[in-house]
Amino acid sequence: MNLRIGLLGGGSWGTTVASLTARNSPTIMWARDTNTVEEINQHHRNEKYLPGSHLTESLKATNSIKEAVVDADVVVMGVPSQSFRYVLEEAKPYIRPWVPIVSLSKGLEQGSKMRMTQIIESIMPGHPAGVLTGPNLAKEILQGQAAASVIAMVDKNVAHALQKVFRTGLFRVYTNDDVVGCEIAGALKNVIAVAAGMGDGAGAGDNTRSAIITRGLAELSRLGVAMGGQPMTFAGLAGMGDLIATCTSPLSRNRYVGVQLGKGRTLDEIINEMSMVAEGVKTCGVVMELAAQYGVEMPISREVYRVVNEGHTVMEAFRGLLRSQSGAESDPG
Repeated sequence: MNLRIGLLGGGSWGTTVASLTARNSPTIMWARDTNTVEEINQHHRNEKYLPGSHLTESLKATNSIKEAVVDADVVVMGVPSQSFRYVLEEAKPYIRPWVPIVSLSKGLEQGSKMRMTQIIESIMPGHPAGVLTGPNLAKEILQGQAAASVIAMVDKNVAHALQKVFRTGLFRVYTNDDVVGCEIAGALKNVIAVAAGMGDGAGAGDNTRSAIITRGLAELSRLGVAMGGQPMTFAGLAGMGDLIATCTSPLSRNRYVGVQLGKGRTLDEIINEMSMVAEGVKTCGVVMELAAQYGVEMPISREVYRVVNEGHTVMEAFRGLLRSQSGAESDPG
């Protein structure tokens, strides 16, 4: 069966996924920006977010949420976490019963501390909810470079059906039934990427970056398991794989924010010049609330929070980490 895809969101990753699914299934993508819609339909490009990249020619774009989802067999949410609820509520009247809804967002909602699939389940009960996640840098994938991802759904039959929707020749998609672990890993790795970028921007070396990545992995794994995730998830594509890509790639938005902070720039300056959202900036506050709720020590995330929200400098953050007691590697902290 040739499933019809409705994708909401016209940013870099949403556009990339829409271009991928359009190779396998009829796909309509919704974007707010009229210029983006016209550019995709007429020239098969999205120069604002993916300059120089050519999109699948069968991909169609629209300014109408209704048009994007009313006939869709699968709805894909490609909007940032803080807009997720509003956009889904706007789309709700037009989505047919029992249609699977897949999140591309790697964040947590401020205030509610909810994962995106929890928001889906609260607004659209009865709809299978899942997440597509992994080490997926949009520009590399559109350039035809090999990559792998995970489609996480509780229902394995639905996951296997969606696997065929998202995968293409060089874009491999694996299934996973650990939705909680995949979402927590995807959200928390952005916070660690800000920390890694801060080190790079301040002139720290490869040893420092490696320590941040590995201790950061320990942090996000502890919280993820405490929240019900499976330990092996954090050693896989959604955990370690995504963390490495986001902490080391110059294409990573969250690492970029950290690099600029490490160079002494203010957060407002950095955010104001960016056209895309760096989820780690807003997620770090939610992470600290969850860490307190579950009694989990997260020293790296704590220092990122202090830099982003309390005006601490990067040097103060590193001094804070150095003051932390170090015991056995298996210990928290």
